[in-house]
Amino acid sequence: MTGRLDGMTEYASRVLDVIDSIAPGRVMSYGDVAEFLGAGGPRQVGRVLALWGGGVAWWRVVHADGSLLRGHEQSALARYRAEGTPLRVSADGGQPRIDMRLARGIPTR
Repeated sequence: MTGRLDGMTEYASRVLDVIDSIAPGRVMSYGDVAEFLGAGGPRQVGRVLALWGGGVAWWRVVHADGSLLRGHEQSALARYRAEGTPLRVSADGGQPRIDMRLARGIPTR
């Protein structure tokens, strides 16, 4: 992330930098981001995204089970399809999920 916003912590800036480094068509879980940084946890990563994540590829950070972010499903799904993110179709015809086995992408340090 090139510039920090007012009130943004160093941790938040690091979270957003990791998200910026996730390649199109790949995802990380909230926990993956925290583990990659060696700090915080899934909730802290989610909080950073809620406060400052509008300028990064927020859809590339997902729940560990591949489920889509509630309230943002359609927007995220359109982006996943455009980027070729691997999806799993629901057996009951419900909302697809990210195929975490195929889509998980951990940036190189």
